[in-house]
Amino acid sequence: MTASSTLEPASHTTHAPAPATATRPWSTQQALALFARPFNDLLFEAHQTHRAHFDVNAVQVSTLLSIKTGACPEDCSYCAQSSKYDTGLIRERLLPLNEVREAALRARETGATRFCMGAAWRNPTDTQLNNVIDMVRMVKELGMEACVTLGMLTAPQASRLKEAGLDYYNHNIDTSPEFYGEVITTRRFQDRLDTLAHVRDSGINVCSGGILGMGESRTDRASFLVSLANLPRPPESVPLNMLVRIPGTPMADIPSLDPIEFIRTVAVARILMPSSHLRLSAGREGMSEEAQAWCFFAGANSIFYGDKLLTTDNTDQNTDRALFEKLGLHPLIPQGFTAATNAHDDEEDHTSPMGGCGGGGCGHAHPH
Repeated sequence: MTASSTLEPASHTTHAPAPATATRPWSTQQALALFARPFNDLLFEAHQTHRAHFDVNAVQVSTLLSIKTGACPEDCSYCAQSSKYDTGLIRERLLPLNEVREAALRARETGATRFCMGAAWRNPTDTQLNNVIDMVRMVKELGMEACVTLGMLTAPQASRLKEAGLDYYNHNIDTSPEFYGEVITTRRFQDRLDTLAHVRDSGINVCSGGILGMGESRTDRASFLVSLANLPRPPESVPLNMLVRIPGTPMADIPSLDPIEFIRTVAVARILMPSSHLRLSAGREGMSEEAQAWCFFAGANSIFYGDKLLTTDNTDQNTDRALFEKLGLHPLIPQGFTAATNAHDDEEDHTSPMGGCGGGGCGHAHPH
């Protein structure tokens, strides 16, 4: 890597994920047995699984932009954007298309291959969706993969997003079915699953994960991963967030999750979902380099790049570049992507539309 402020994509041949060999469905007890294994044994199996399905030194890099911030009617107990809590967040209307385009260009110039857009809605209206569809088409014209997280979707809305060229839709299940009611009361766990089914049926890739460290038990963490692994088809991308404690929310004073337990969770997720990309999302700015390195070894192979994740801070680009260099990691390059050299080039000078490449909800404080 160079000394520039960007992640320079390395030339390499990406490894297509091999078919998952694990027997499904998984049980919570099976997942708990994995959690209970000696740390070295668990990570050894997770790394072997990771190596069998991916280039272990390639990391998928995304950038996330909040296109509509605050005033969400949901009561997610971790979220800065909920209208139920006084978190000091400034509410913003939906960003205009030209501002989103400028952000996408900056993201591409600094090494991101996927541009993700989040809006703090319970569910978008058809008029709101029209505006987002324009943004999706713009991102695709810039040659990047497009992902959005907009809340709950109907089947027709998912079909419209597919027609617009959307690559990924994020909708996190957040936690286990058993613990869900302790976190959110304004929508059911089944509502999450229904939206994921609409997305899958439309042909859009699924991003779905959750948040760790909300006061859940290890059994809840096992049940959460099993719920994802046992979907009719596991998500292509699984974001794993560490709780960011937001002043003013009910979870502002939750004790921090032990980093070793977080690494164990990554390893179990890799074994249960061999072909999914596992994304280190919110909370990564609070992790040591050593903890992140263990997560990459355990099977994490996707990150958000940039200093902001919706409303929470993220590790800055120079820090990520330095860590990648220390660990010998390089960004995963989707088929058809060529890094931009000038964020203000004309559109015809940008990359060609890309093919899909496996790559993670709420549109709130914790990103996909």
